Amino acid sequence: MTGQLNEPGTTPGRIEPVRVQTVIIGGGQAGLAVGYYLRRQGRPFVILDRYPRIGDSWRRRWDSLRVFTPARLDQLPGMPFPAPASSFPTKDQVADYLAAYAAHFDLPVRSGVRVDGLSRCGDRYVATSGQNRFEADNIVLATGAYHHPRVPVFASELDPAIIQLHSSEYRNPSQLAAGNVLVVGAGNSGAEIASEASRHHRTWLSGRDTGHEPGRPGSGPDRLITPLMWFAAMHVLTVRTPIGRQLQHTFRSSGIPLARLRRKDLATAGVDLVPRTAGVRAGRPVLESGQVLDVANVIWCTGFAPDFGWIDLPILDENGDPAHDRGVSSAQPGLCFAGLYFQYALASVLIGGVGRDAEHVAGHLASRRPTSAVGARLTA
Repeated sequence: MTGQLNEPGTTPGRIEPVRVQTVIIGGGQAGLAVGYYLRRQGRPFVILDRYPRIGDSWRRRWDSLRVFTPARLDQLPGMPFPAPASSFPTKDQVADYLAAYAAHFDLPVRSGVRVDGLSRCGDRYVATSGQNRFEADNIVLATGAYHHPRVPVFASELDPAIIQLHSSEYRNPSQLAAGNVLVVGAGNSGAEIASEASRHHRTWLSGRDTGHEPGRPGSGPDRLITPLMWFAAMHVLTVRTPIGRQLQHTFRSSGIPLARLRRKDLATAGVDLVPRTAGVRAGRPVLESGQVLDVANVIWCTGFAPDFGWIDLPILDENGDPAHDRGVSSAQPGLCFAGLYFQYALASVLIGGVGRDAEHVAGHLASRRPTSAVGARLTA
């Protein structure tokens, strides 16, 4: 790999572009898995990650978060997860595992590099980060499915005295003011956070019933059902099957079923289950039923909006989603995706499911000839 970055604190000058065959944007589980396969192929590449350390995207999530799949299903290709097979890792264990994975396979990661632009110049892609410029034959967008926190427009109409947090900002109940709590969004994040908040606050959970998985994580029935569910998530519920496509649409519009909790568990814990939040009246949240809630805190578990505005290339379809076939761009040769929701199957967005997609993407890139002599002879 050639070229150099402008080091922080130095006087900006003429910066030589970094030239490499493949640039992977995003150092989460998907980006690292693609890097693993490119390393096995002996291909030159670099992984650019916005955070100071690998795994920081997990470290920044709420303190009590545990993944919903057992450790035996949470491994990336080539390295088992270092925890008891039936345990459910904490978010910090996941973060440390990702950092160890990158170090173990000596993946070329450049941390603290936030890519703010992507375009083409001739037959090469150009990714920019401030004044720094990366030129590549291939690009893998492994920025995941979660970009900008999404909150309803009417959130700005709430009384300024009400503390508002998106789930991406919530860490623990110490952030909450004394008084009642409204959690908006009744999916897994909302249910877990509402359950935690209810220990010290009167708490309402607002949103539609998403249903729940057949077994509770860690229970006896779950240990029997999980292998079957995992097989279905990997091989049956895919974009190639009618049931997979239907489930993809259902989950996108109605939410993913609860994994660890049931709505009756929340009710038993004292969480009030209420309809969707429809707006604001006199500075207070109002439900679809017309009920106005007197709250001191609102936690928005309302998901994320995708952000591809920094990409100056036609990569989206008519619905605003990435246009691709199993992660390979339909419009831009040499551009691929990794870690997308239902990239190929339901498991595509899970830690243990990204490996298959990564292998497919890396195999596609291996079939492409470098677009220049420079790209052909670079080494990572």
